[in-house]
Amino acid sequence: MNALGFDTPLTISGPLRSPRQMLADQEYGGHASIHDDSMAEKLGFRAGPIEGPTHFSLFPPLMERIWGRAWYETGCISSHYQNMVVEGEEVRAFAEMPAPGATRTKVWAQKADGTPVLEASASIGPDYGETLLEARMKALRPPEKLVILADLHVGMKGAQDERVRMDPDQHMGALYPFSLNQKLSAITENSPWYSGSDNPWGRPIVPLEMVSVLAEYSSRQAAFPVKGPAVGLFADQEIRMIEGPLFVGEDYVIRREIAALSESKRTESYWVRSRIYESTGRRQVAEMLLNHATLKHSYAGYAQAGA
Repeated sequence: MNALGFDTPLTISGPLRSPRQMLADQEYGGHASIHDDSMAEKLGFRAGPIEGPTHFSLFPPLMERIWGRAWYETGCISSHYQNMVVEGEEVRAFAEMPAPGATRTKVWAQKADGTPVLEASASIGPDYGETLLEARMKALRPPEKLVILADLHVGMKGAQDERVRMDPDQHMGALYPFSLNQKLSAITENSPWYSGSDNPWGRPIVPLEMVSVLAEYSSRQAAFPVKGPAVGLFADQEIRMIEGPLFVGEDYVIRREIAALSESKRTESYWVRSRIYESTGRRQVAEMLLNHATLKHSYAGYAQAGA
């Protein structure tokens, strides 16, 4: 007999938070990004959006409540971004409470007015189950004709091993024009674990949203032959800890591979799997899957090239 009086599904949530826009000065490919207000308006958006993984910081308090330390060591969030958020808007994170012993659940974020921001699966390893993005990739149809991504193919690997680290005051480059300490002064959910050693691992850990920054910091070195200039955005993103967490001031090696190519009416997309290894490059500790959606109409002459 079930000892519980109810089997009603329950949801937990965090408070409404106001994420900060820190990419207004972002530059890639020699031009401003979609996070620049003027560029965003030129492309038909009302303002420069806050980058998607910024919202990942809303989830660790919920995930820690559900899975404790295991979340930091083998946790995985697999997200499809639904609607953009601009500075001044408030966002709240939600999670379904899984059954005792379950290793997978559904999480999402929405604006104060209920507008969806992202949907995601969250899970812990070693058996993560099928993630949201694994299911989405299975459903992808082969692109009919690629222009911006014509020179890419599934299985293509980055040009070299990339060596990265994140120190507290290290400027993270043109893609991320700020340091970890600057991010911590604005992050929606801060923790002493991000800057101090009083945690289970005895050293500061990289916040979940900053794993994306670490993983993209050296991405130009992959030298994937994407035509440009063209403006892109993050459409889907998965961050998975295998032997986590990642540590501040630690050296890592990143190896990249094209995992999928896809197309929609407005975008051409290349899905990159970035595997993160400890400094010798022998033991994988984390992984990121990222769908770079490149806006067709931002590439000069797209219509003629695709004819």
